[in-house]
Amino acid sequence: MAIGPTTRRRQLGADLRRLREAKGLTLEEAGARVGISKATLSRYETKEGTVKWPAVDALCREYGASHEERLALVELAKGAKIQGWWRSLADPIPESMNLMLTLEDEVVREDHFACMYIPGLLQTRAYAEAVHRASEVHCPEREVQHMVDIRMKRQELLDREEPPHLWCIIDEAALRRRVGGRDVMQQQLRHLLEASQRHHVTVQVLPFSKGAHAAAVGSFAVLRGPTPELDVVYVDLIGGGLFMEKQQELERYRLAFEYLSAQALDLESSAAIINRISKEPQ
Repeated sequence: MAIGPTTRRRQLGADLRRLREAKGLTLEEAGARVGISKATLSRYETKEGTVKWPAVDALCREYGASHEERLALVELAKGAKIQGWWRSLADPIPESMNLMLTLEDEVVREDHFACMYIPGLLQTRAYAEAVHRASEVHCPEREVQHMVDIRMKRQELLDREEPPHLWCIIDEAALRRRVGGRDVMQQQLRHLLEASQRHHVTVQVLPFSKGAHAAAVGSFAVLRGPTPELDVVYVDLIGGGLFMEKQQELERYRLAFEYLSAQALDLESSAAIINRISKEPQ
């Protein structure tokens, strides 16, 4: 999978910090050696904002990076401009959604635990409309359609030549919660079954019979980058979401996902329960 602009920027920040720490320099010391402020260097390392490639070149020389690594990081700096299809949308989008789209555009794998609704990347349009109308009671219909359009566009991620692997663990409650009425739910469950047959989509069901589990607090997603330090966790909250990337937080959610996967049904049994629920009278 090609590395996109945001991942290049985040990789650059992680590498600059690694090289500085290996050299045993503080932000202030390293910045002074190349003529930039502590605040500027800190911004370079936090994976956000623009960078100037001559400064990156100078830092690499101070850190004793190899010729090959210095050239690679300079190229990262030159290519780290954030652009995406959603930037040209006529209507604005929430900041949390902007970050999700930016990160998701470049993931190699997404791990979702869903306890309320079917994950957005596997939703039908009718189901997505019903979710948005329920979540934003006073939202104008034009805005509902705008947000659903974005969700449908997001799903094109799975149709790429080299798509990321989507692994979804879905609580049985999300399969049984009637969203949009009987016909909408039946269509949604059939769509879920079809999606689960794709080689890059894994769907497991966590049945009621398993009782308490490792993520009783709610839904979350682990957005996995080309390297572990570029992973980000997204946790659903009312009115938006929370993004986390500290190592301790990442490990907690990665481990929770592993436990959930172990507790959930295997792929064949998961497909069977989805099929069964889709045929039950509602």
